[in-house]
Amino acid sequence: MTKEPMTDDAMTDPSTADPSTTDSAATPMVTLRGVCKHFGHHQVLYDVDLTVPRGETLCIIGPSGSGKSTMLRCINHLEDISAGQVCVDGNLIGYRLRSDGRLHELHHRRAAEQRLGIGMVFQHFNLFPHMTALENVTLGPIKAKGVAKSEIEPYARQLLERVGLGDKVTAYPSQLSGGQQQRVAIARAMAMRPPLILFDEPTSALDPELVGEVLDVMKDLARTGGITLIVVTHEMGFAREVADRVIFMDAGRIVEEGTPAEVLGDPQHARTRSFLSAVLH
Repeated sequence: MTKEPMTDDAMTDPSTADPSTTDSAATPMVTLRGVCKHFGHHQVLYDVDLTVPRGETLCIIGPSGSGKSTMLRCINHLEDISAGQVCVDGNLIGYRLRSDGRLHELHHRRAAEQRLGIGMVFQHFNLFPHMTALENVTLGPIKAKGVAKSEIEPYARQLLERVGLGDKVTAYPSQLSGGQQQRVAIARAMAMRPPLILFDEPTSALDPELVGEVLDVMKDLARTGGITLIVVTHEMGFAREVADRVIFMDAGRIVEEGTPAEVLGDPQHARTRSFLSAVLH
């Protein structure tokens, strides 16, 4: 049952629950229940239910305008929801839940604190142009978490090495290709040590010859394990090779889900078949 946000401070917050009363390993990393989203009179998500286990690599596919990116942005409360609930790591995101079941939107500072545990890689790299690659990667831990520069810099260098940019630590974004900038953005997300990273079509703004280098980094992340990845993508080959599960969305709804072999190789829904026929040929 969905609830509209309310403005009452008499409420309970699942994030304050005694951790000894819950089994964190069994708690899904992400749970959506009855999530709806409107932009004015235009509805883009319709009663979306989704559970993402810890450590899963989930790929979300579908036509433009199907609600994929909006759903992703609702997970970390970059977009507020119109109804329903979103939980990450067992904690309600963006709202507090009252004892009567109604929701109250959190203050923006508290919502920002929740986002510290959710990495996000956007279509466009959003690097600070006046900062080097190393400075872009270290900024979040220093400013948001208060980590000492001397502590985070060695780790940031390791991350840049991991994404193939160990020789670019002093380079500015204008000195990097699009693929290199996106790899810096991935290292930046990883520097916060989040258990969950969201990728919003991370290769869509890249020239075709640069896509592979970014996908290789993402494949390495997925294969290493320990991090839950949710990837909105048009790269069907990546989804087939790396995903544990694939979701097909259309018109604001999850139409079909299953393993890559099931959804990409033997889709059951006519809309899924129609979409794949268009993008795979």
